[in-house]
Amino acid sequence: MPGAEFYTAVVETSDWITAGAYIVAAFVIAELVDRALSRRGRKLTLAVAGGELSPVATTRLRLVRRLIFALIILIGVALAAAQIPAVSRLATGILASSAVVGLVVGFAARQTLANGIAGILLAITQPIRIGDLVTFEEQTGEVEDVKLTYTYIRLDDGRRLIVPNERLAQSSVANHTILDPRVQVEVSVWLPPGADLDRAIELIEDDEAGIAASVAEVDKEGVRLSATTWAQSARERGPAAAELRRRWLRLLREHGLSSVEAS
Repeated sequence: MPGAEFYTAVVETSDWITAGAYIVAAFVIAELVDRALSRRGRKLTLAVAGGELSPVATTRLRLVRRLIFALIILIGVALAAAQIPAVSRLATGILASSAVVGLVVGFAARQTLANGIAGILLAITQPIRIGDLVTFEEQTGEVEDVKLTYTYIRLDDGRRLIVPNERLAQSSVANHTILDPRVQVEVSVWLPPGADLDRAIELIEDDEAGIAASVAEVDKEGVRLSATTWAQSARERGPAAAELRRRWLRLLREHGLSSVEAS
């Protein structure tokens, strides 16, 4: 009957609207909860850490926020699906054959699940933390973010190295700041073979500033001198190196020792 068909269409439309409302509400609630957790983290930072949380706490807090966000969205999607009879019947049929579906889905999503589990393990065990200076597969940079499935590493040239968490969990990673947040900075200058090396080293060495210098390499084209100092964090490594290099080159020019190249 036309009246029955119209009623059925209205009911189906209402179900879809309700399902959409559940999904929208889930995203809104997830966003509000995420912002509340972020504000709470900032308050704890000011109250406990005096302005800055430790890398360990920062990494774990971000993981907790993302897990809660994903859980709220998953609940919203499940509630939305329950409002649509066709989807509910499909879900019932899927649950009836859950063993087979579980194997198929598990095989298809194995890599994603492995990355997610590895991300949780990385946040718990803390081999790397946000802000650490690390070397992974001959690439060195600062850990910018540890997400559920991927870790973002900012390289020295500004590029981002995006690494699946499973690879990080299975590979060796050199963490240069896990025990001491300070980072050693090294710069080099090349001098002609006949240059006064002792004077060049004396110009840049400074015990109070923690600057040490030495002869790093000798070949037929010249001598490479190396100077090292310390930056307070991985983020200050680049500016500290640039300042040390600029200062050394200026001193060499002022004292008549012309460098061939700086690095």
